Amino acid sequence: MTDKLILIDSYAILHRAYHALPPLTNRSGELTNAVYGYCSILLKVVADLQPKYLAAAFDTPETTFRHDLFIGYQSQRPETDQELFSQVEKVHFLVKALGIPSYEAPGFEADDIIGTLVKQALRQGNEGKSDRETKNQNLNLEVVIVTGDKDLFQLVNEKVKLFMPVKGLSEAQIFGEKEVFEKMGIKPEQIVDYKALVGDPSDNYPGVPGIGPKGAIDLLQKFKTLANIYHSLPAISSPVLAKKLADGKESAFLSQKLATVVTEAPVDLKLEEAVLKDFNRPEAIECLRELGFKSLISRIAGREEKKKERKKKKTPEESGQERLF
Repeated sequence: MTDKLILIDSYAILHRAYHALPPLTNRSGELTNAVYGYCSILLKVVADLQPKYLAAAFDTPETTFRHDLFIGYQSQRPETDQELFSQVEKVHFLVKALGIPSYEAPGFEADDIIGTLVKQALRQGNEGKSDRETKNQNLNLEVVIVTGDKDLFQLVNEKVKLFMPVKGLSEAQIFGEKEVFEKMGIKPEQIVDYKALVGDPSDNYPGVPGIGPKGAIDLLQKFKTLANIYHSLPAISSPVLAKKLADGKESAFLSQKLATVVTEAPVDLKLEEAVLKDFNRPEAIECLRELGFKSLISRIAGREEKKKERKKKKTPEESGQERLF
């Protein structure tokens, strides 16, 4: 049976929930809509995917190494709404109360934390096995990243998928290799080079001026990688396109560095600490009660009852049949 590790891209989900839900407040009048949405998505993911492991990744307030690489990085982003920012601490408390380990590191974005945790997770459990047997991956583990950030498409492979809320929070879509290609027209491993060409207005890096999404996809479908595009400049039939690429070469490779998710952030995943806990625990219920989330308390109690029923009914053969992948 293949186990699943769920990684929550916490700020991305919190941000989406904040904008998707109407204002909700607790008894003290504090806004809690983003926290409610975060917890609701978390419970849905656990119910739908039934993971063995669960962990959360967070951003920190400090600037990152990307700001050192490019002084304009994220400089055009508006400041975080104070009503959203005030809910970040509440999510930290909620995650701790639910027994979910959280990971963060100053100087790195949550994307980098997730990339690092994915790499570590897929390499754990292989001591004593040959590379031929494992290809450096834990063959009994699959990873699902819960996020609204398409930048993480680059991490998708046969062992890694994204769970992305769509239409606010009411529905979600699983993105594997096939779905990424259908959505973007390129493979997951080409996402970084795509962003190197088109840039990213949200993060404020330029890519190659004059190269849009269609042009970037055409180039990557033909030449596969950014390096090969530049190696093949003499073969590009359009003098105008060739000049744009030549003039934008420095920007392209800088943008490539900025777009690449780091997989060596200073965090250390311990899978045994990420084993999914029983959410129906006193500290979790008290936290949810303080937040005013009575409906979520009921969902947690119902989830635990359903889990007990499944354990009674399942045969060993049936236990291996529930798969996302």
